[in-house]
Amino acid sequence: MTTFEKTVMSKLKYAYIALFIAFLPWLAFQKVNAQDYYGPQAASEWLTVAEAFKPKLIGQEIHPVGVVKLIPDTSAFQGWKTGPAGTLEDFYSKSFRTQSGTVIDFGAHLTGYYTFTIKESQRVLDGPLRFKLTFAEVPAELSTPFDPYPGTLSRAWLQDETITVMELPATITLPRRMSFRYLKIDLLASPRDFDFKITEMKFSAVSSVNVTPPLLSSKTSAVISKIDAVGLNTLKECMQTIYEDGPKRDRRLWIGDLYLQAMANNYSFKNHDLTKRCLYMIAGLADDKGFLYPNAFETPAPHPQQGAFLFEYSLFFNTTLKEYLAATGDKKTATDLWPVAKQQLENINKHLDQKGLFNAAEAQKEWWLFVDWREGLDKQASLQGIMIFALKETWLLAKELGKEKEVSHIPALISKMTAAARVNLYDKQKGVYVSGPEKQVSYASQAWMVISGVATKAEGQKALKSLVNNKNAVRPGTPYLYHYYVAALIKSGLTQEAKAALEKYWGGMVQKGADTFWEAYDPDNELLSPYNFFPVNSYCHAWSCTPVYFIRKYPEIFQQ
Repeated sequence: MTTFEKTVMSKLKYAYIALFIAFLPWLAFQKVNAQDYYGPQAASEWLTVAEAFKPKLIGQEIHPVGVVKLIPDTSAFQGWKTGPAGTLEDFYSKSFRTQSGTVIDFGAHLTGYYTFTIKESQRVLDGPLRFKLTFAEVPAELSTPFDPYPGTLSRAWLQDETITVMELPATITLPRRMSFRYLKIDLLASPRDFDFKITEMKFSAVSSVNVTPPLLSSKTSAVISKIDAVGLNTLKECMQTIYEDGPKRDRRLWIGDLYLQAMANNYSFKNHDLTKRCLYMIAGLADDKGFLYPNAFETPAPHPQQGAFLFEYSLFFNTTLKEYLAATGDKKTATDLWPVAKQQLENINKHLDQKGLFNAAEAQKEWWLFVDWREGLDKQASLQGIMIFALKETWLLAKELGKEKEVSHIPALISKMTAAARVNLYDKQKGVYVSGPEKQVSYASQAWMVISGVATKAEGQKALKSLVNNKNAVRPGTPYLYHYYVAALIKSGLTQEAKAALEKYWGGMVQKGADTFWEAYDPDNELLSPYNFFPVNSYCHAWSCTPVYFIRKYPEIFQQ
């Protein structure tokens, strides 16, 4: 090699070294991105973690408390109540052929597995018996014909089972898990000259709850104490091997329900491992872009319901993770799942205009926007508030984890969106926040403008107080939205109004016989159903348990 060639090679070597040094920051950036990306391997690991935290269900054997009859009563919930109709001793001792249609009361809402025993009492069984068992959470389910079925969900969600018995004596356990308080037993067919008795019934009630929360203050009123007890029972029934949205119907994990259940759990049962399991499961089932499905089934193996993307529920993953960290101090879980939370923010700018205002009309062509089961509700203002709230909660989460640099755009985006809301959605003359092209006024809009901090304290108080006398304001259709209305009252300093609202709304359900709180409740329309048939509603529903959260987080308001 000539001297010239040696000189050229030497210079090239140093040039390559300099180029490598110059690219070191870029290579480091690529490494960070690789760590942030959660692909199949991370998803698999997260599902493994979720499975490791699967709780063991605790069983309790429960026996019925009495025989009842259905009584029409216009003052009762949905027009029906129950009254005593005999004793269990008489029921067990008599021929069942004369008792077809009997309604059994188990005394409280239960979730689990039903067993009954049948014995011959006259002659030998020479043909099959056939029964129809109908399980109900509320009396009106037993008095409303299921067919022809007008609902929009699967008819099979209704809890009626037809069984055929070929040999006696027999002890039969239904394989299907039931969620109920009342059971109606009808005899559909039997040999003409044969007689028999039902001699025993029992129920294996299951839940992952194994602790009793602390008692409330002795100063707590009777109505608040009862609301708390019903709320705890609602939460307990929904705490199975995941947080179910309803043990009767759907029986799956929804992010919006998870957020509210986890907060109620933080102040009651404190089963944080169940929250951890659900967070990892949801994260492990993200789509190929890292966005979250709104719900998940856990069996036969964890899998999402692939359908419409529910925008605000994806953001509530972030708020749930932030609340989990605050309750547990578990930074490892929060750090593991931080990339998931960060990814959910990517959609926020997608339907914002240049001013920072959310275009709900365009977004709902692509996404599912929920907010509440209320027909006609305009969701622009609510979603504006939800996004701002989620950004603020994510920023707090980032600060706790030392991740501010990764989401440094958040404070400016919050300011931009807040300013857009104040300029475009606030009606100064009326003192309310409006939504959509028709300038709709709703409980949802006022609540989310307050919770997000768009409204000042004075503006929030004025807007929320104005709803009471505004007959045109769109009201909540579910306890889900009513939770956020009460939260807004508390944030705006209207604490007595918050207590009164909780007592009136959830207390109204208690007065109407609720032993668990219902999925949909409108005091002016007890037959309200998102599914066109009220018996398929869930009458033990996760998002309805949140009085537990309010009563126990704010004892100075609710326990005095």
